Amino acid sequence: PDHSKSVATLREAYPLAVEYLESQANNAIASNTAFKWKNAIQSYNSVNQLYEQIRQCPGCLKVISNPKNYYAEIGPLKEKAAEESYTAGITALMKGTRNDAKQAYYNFADAQSFVPGYKDVIEYLDKARWEATLKVLVEQIPVPSRYNLSGGFFQDKVEEFLHSNYNETSFIRFYTPREAASEQLEQPDQVLRLQFDDFSVGNTTLKEKEETLSKDSVKVGEVKMEGKLVPVYNTVKAKLTVTRKEVLSNGLLSMVVMDARTNGILTHKKFTGEYLWVNSWARFNGDERALSSQQLALCKQKETQPPGAQDLFLEFTKPIYNQLIPSLRGFYQNY
Repeated sequence: PDHSKSVATLREAYPLAVEYLESQANNAIASNTAFKWKNAIQSYNSVNQLYEQIRQCPGCLKVISNPKNYYAEIGPLKEKAAEESYTAGITALMKGTRNDAKQAYYNFADAQSFVPGYKDVIEYLDKARWEATLKVLVEQIPVPSRYNLSGGFFQDKVEEFLHSNYNETSFIRFYTPREAASEQLEQPDQVLRLQFDDFSVGNTTLKEKEETLSKDSVKVGEVKMEGKLVPVYNTVKAKLTVTRKEVLSNGLLSMVVMDARTNGILTHKKFTGEYLWVNSWARFNGDERALSSQQLALCKQKETQPPGAQDLFLEFTKPIYNQLIPSLRGFYQNY
């Protein structure tokens, strides 16, 4: 409040800012450009924002004691702004393209913001959103039953991503076959098909590695010399056998996006995933002092059973999911 340059700048800048914004509003009203009333309201709103900022700053009020606002003037303009946005929305919607329907939706949303419930704008908001929305039928092909495995968790994760990231705020709607039937969706725009082309679960490999270990200068006993006990050092040896069990599971997922009307392929990608489960244990013959602490701990390990086939299937689908999601994002970011 006592910064002299700030006080001087505010005193000079504020009336210039108001004058500039008033000029913008007056020019918009006098013009024949599209959305003239909307543009005028935006300029007046900017004046009102300055008004609120000054009112909330005691130091500013000492410099600008009577800031200007246009709250009273904006009210009568909203009806005209609603009308121009509503008319623009009807014009855009009649063009019949998805992008024009998007623009129509934004126009109707503007009309609704200026005058809630203006004419039949709520009905047109729903109509414009429906025509602007890309409707995608998601077909996730089940894993063949002969494998006694289920891809349900993977499929649920994919559906969760699609439904949470492409919701009411976007212009893309993904339907499961069940949802499409329930909502009587007669003609989707695209079909997204996800299918495991190939997978292998539980390929087991056993590897044994033998190693002869030795350690020098290990105390192996004591002898009495000249009446004193003297330590005896020698080299100790042991043969270590390490067994390593590896269980490899992997798979290949195919993602195809098709035009639902022409069956043309819009994109086709494949994603691979792999999961390696490892269990190691060891045994030794000889002097355990030849072993390191890690080797000795390994000798105390027992052979354990790998996870079940369903769990192994789930593990190798995780890296596939992590590739699939960015690919879906990238493909649909321009829709």
